[in-house]
Amino acid sequence: MPYDNELDKIFDEENDEPVYLYDENDNKVAFDQVAVIPLNDDVFVILKPIEPMDDVGEDEALVFEICEDEEGEEFIQLVVDEDVVDEVFAEYYKLLEEDED
Repeated sequence: MPYDNELDKIFDEENDEPVYLYDENDNKVAFDQVAVIPLNDDVFVILKPIEPMDDVGEDEALVFEICEDEEGEEFIQLVVDEDVVDEVFAEYYKLLEEDED
């Protein structure tokens, strides 16, 4: 299914295609989507790099926040605040446990 943008791909529960984002050097990076996590009126997405990345372990994933600019356009932004990252992963593990029950 063609998508207008990567956010449409992220929010499609049926999607199993990689999500492509651009790093700080404008290089295209492919990610597998792990989860979309609503938390405290914000929405986060956990993405795991498909190819090795500097400073990201092979078994690690990154947390991104879905943000909105002044014009109402949504965009995705890497979360660098470790407290927020920890909170998102805690919610993810909580949701996994609930799903297993």
